[in-house]
Amino acid sequence: MPPVLPNVFSGPYVDRRSITRKDAAAVAAALADPAARLVPVWRHRSLVRRGPNPGAVLLEATHALRAGTEDGSFIYLGEFRGVATFAFEVPETPGAAAGARHGAPERGPTVDEAAEFADLRGLGAVLPADEAGLLAYARALIFWRNKHRFCGACGSPMRPRDAGHVMACTDGRCGNESFPRIDPAIIVLVTDGDRALLGRQAVWPPGRYSTLAGFVEPGESLEDAVLREVHEESGVTVTGIEYHSSQPWPFPSSLMLGFTARAAESTITLNDAELEDARWFTRRQVAAGEVLLPPPTSVSYRLIEHWFNTGDEGPLADVFTPAWQPRD
Repeated sequence: MPPVLPNVFSGPYVDRRSITRKDAAAVAAALADPAARLVPVWRHRSLVRRGPNPGAVLLEATHALRAGTEDGSFIYLGEFRGVATFAFEVPETPGAAAGARHGAPERGPTVDEAAEFADLRGLGAVLPADEAGLLAYARALIFWRNKHRFCGACGSPMRPRDAGHVMACTDGRCGNESFPRIDPAIIVLVTDGDRALLGRQAVWPPGRYSTLAGFVEPGESLEDAVLREVHEESGVTVTGIEYHSSQPWPFPSSLMLGFTARAAESTITLNDAELEDARWFTRRQVAAGEVLLPPPTSVSYRLIEHWFNTGDEGPLADVFTPAWQPRD
């Protein structure tokens, strides 16, 4: 069986320094250090440099783009490549929202000609692995913070604490705290001999199929979620559920938990209208390009690749190149 390699956005790419987060003086000193680096996020997009050698653009601590952002709004990510690193949300420029409504290009604030704010979803596989992980981390925390501006218990405004990793209610009588949340979701490649079960949603590009997936519900184990989701979406019952790997998926805030399973009953019946179609595909069909696979950034692709590479058609990377790229 081929080894399981780290998924995109995964890995110990940053020393999170979780203890330091609680030391306000240490965090303030780190942010004031000219050596610190900033990870800007604009409309959930990340600042990257495209070209032959694409990469993340980390700003100097004194960069003009941080103007208007209070020190308490920076999120301490930890140390990246030995340097204190902070995420922050780039404020909207006057008129930007109106321009977006009228169809103006959304390239974001200008840093230099080679840099632009882009959707990380389509870039994760081409960026250096540690930079992709860092950008995903920053994007996820900014998204979480924006969803917790007000207290869910009393409605009062929330303020960041612990270097941006806690949102605390400003009403002292309430004392509610919110911590970063992720939504666990199972994603599973079901096989039946030489065939793999793949489904498609109507909104996807023509010909694209992927592994089945769904969110874990309260009171449900991961294995129970695999059984339920596969049967709800395809009518197929499964056995032999095995964990494969996980992937942080900040689009917007999921943790994808990858599994493999074998079909106990392979008749397909679309039950819940979530899928437009579901089919069994052989390795030969995949190699022939009869199906458009998900992007290589996803654990879905890795599950398919892991299955495909156990056959006789050779490594998937040698016979098939995913053509689909998401829109910015």
